[in-house]
Amino acid sequence: MLAAMPRRFAAVLALAVLSFAACTTPRPLAGAEAELQALATKVRGTVGIYVRDLTTGDEVAIRADDAFPTASLVKLPILGALLAKVDRGELAYRQELTYTKDRLYPGEDLLGSFADGQKVALDKVAMLMITTSDNTASLWCQELAGTGTAINDWLAAHGCAVTRVNSRTPGREAERDRWGWGVTTPREMADLLAQAVDGRLGSAAACDEARRCLGRIYWDDEALSALPPDAHALSKQGAIDRSRSEVVLVHAPRGDYVFCVITKEQQDRSWGRDNEGFVLLRAVSAALWRRFAPDRSYAPPAGHERF
Repeated sequence: MLAAMPRRFAAVLALAVLSFAACTTPRPLAGAEAELQALATKVRGTVGIYVRDLTTGDEVAIRADDAFPTASLVKLPILGALLAKVDRGELAYRQELTYTKDRLYPGEDLLGSFADGQKVALDKVAMLMITTSDNTASLWCQELAGTGTAINDWLAAHGCAVTRVNSRTPGREAERDRWGWGVTTPREMADLLAQAVDGRLGSAAACDEARRCLGRIYWDDEALSALPPDAHALSKQGAIDRSRSEVVLVHAPRGDYVFCVITKEQQDRSWGRDNEGFVLLRAVSAALWRRFAPDRSYAPPAGHERF
């Protein structure tokens, strides 16, 4: 039909159709900044939030480029650098390793309960690092990835200007004293997670494995608890006395979105469910789900706790 119309009229009609489509495309983040700012003010401390709609590119950035401690979020770039070594053929992902007790990092780690001399596959060590945030496994993976310096080189090559590993990394002792294991920004950490989905993290095989690891998380009490149990998300969590953090990528009805929330200098250093940082993680996650899945409302049971 358009072929029979005058060219100018056809062009105007086509432009009108495109404009209408653009106007009717859902923009879930419209007005979100004010809502998230209000949530951030409930934390006595400094809060950084970054959100990106992976369909439209819309963003919300609240102190998103400020430096924050990574806590266990640092295990995401450790995984990326580890998989890069597998890509290069320097490691075999299912190669057999030997655990020795001198690797034990005191705490509740599963790997630390292994017998001295017990065999364990590299992919299982990586799984423990991400799924249960096992520190003994994580420090071993950091070593296998080629030390903190090699991981930091990998981070620079993947667009990170601030995110770095500090612990067990020569030359970063002062940063270790200030930030702990690592330092990052909400924007950079969210982008690293997005790279596992859009293919920038490494080879197709590396991105696939990263997504598998990041999609099976034991620590699901905070941001993940605000999503329906059948919603698919990739994530990593972090927590130290003065900071609570989480980075999450959600596959939602109105499109995928990624967000990262990090606090620092928190006055509330308690470890109960009502810690201000933990409450913020759940509140931000719930607010974003309502925007990206308005027809799939979800309310966790009151007083929800793990069994």
